[in-house]
Formats: sequence, structure tokens, C-alpha cells
Amino acid sequence: MKPRKPKPLDATGLWNYALRALSARALTQGELRSRLQARAEHAGDVEGVMARLKQYGYLDDRRFAETYSRLRRENEGFGKYRVLRDLKGRRVAPALAEKVVAESYRDTDEAALIEQFLKRKLRYSSARPKLDDPRRLASLYRMLLRAGFSSGKILEALRALSARSEWVDDLESAAEEEVSD
Repeated sequence: MKPRKPKPLDATGLWNYALRALSARALTQGELRSRLQARAEHAGDVEGVMARLKQYGYLDDRRFAETYSRLRRENEGFGKYRVLRDLKGRRVAPALAEKVVAESYRDTDEAALIEQFLKRKLRYSSARPKLDDPRRLASLYRMLLRAGFSSGKILEALRALSARSEWVDDLESAAEEEVSD
């Protein structure tokens, strides 16, 4: 059986659909607009519903980005580059996303955030483990990059964990080669 296409919605139906969607999950204007466009009977109804949602304060990308950025930093310990990439993926305007993330991470110590992230991932409390496998260090480097931390701060943190500093130097050389290519 092939899935049935949902019945097109008029302006009232779109309004109700938007309210249900926003009550289930926080959405950006871009995400909600594409959902409404897919369900709209008349394309002109979408902008009217969007304007009404903004007027009532149900849809605010700045508030969404601020909350999203704060929660990703506090709960998941991600770096600012990951949060910025995720916000852009959620269709927040790039300029707004950059401004909000910069404000959110202004007073954040990236080295401390990396340390907390590593403690959670490596499951250590106070005494740092000494890693004696260069492949493990490379894996941690990539993991921290995906988590949104800057390369320089990652290398500093890995130097403290590495049994041999030349392994981190090799990672640094490889990172510099990638940037120059």
C-alpha cells in the first residue's frame, strides 16, 4: 500500500495544524513554513497563518535559538560550532544563529567545557587517564570536532591526556594540512 497524501487544509485547518505541531515540538519559522506549505490548499494562507502565529508570540526564531543554544551547551556540553551548525540545519537565519550563539557562549570557558565533555565520554572523575594509543587520540580528536570545539583547544586537552606528546603533535600537523588543502 502506498501512503495516502494528506487532505489539503484551508486557513482554519492550517492554523489548527500549526498549533498542534508547535505544541508537540518547538519549531523554527522555516520548519513550520515548509510543513504548512506541504498541507496548504491555497499557498497564500500560509503567510497569513505564519503572521498570526508571530503576532501571538507562538513563533519566535530568536527565542527558539536562545533556548536551543543554552540547552545544548548546558545539557549536552556541545561547543559553539556544533550548536551553530545545528541551528542553521533547523533553518534559523545564519546571521541570527551566529549572533545568538556568540551571546550564549560569550562567558563560557571552552577548555572547561571540553574537560566536562571528556569526563562524560571517557567516564573518569578526577584523575585523568593517560591514553597510550594514538588511534584513540585521533578518534577523540574527531569526536570533539564533531561536538563543535575549536581545534586548538581540543589539542590542548588531548596533550593532557596523551601518554606521548608527539602523538598530539602528529594530530596537529594533520589538522594544519587539512586546513591548507
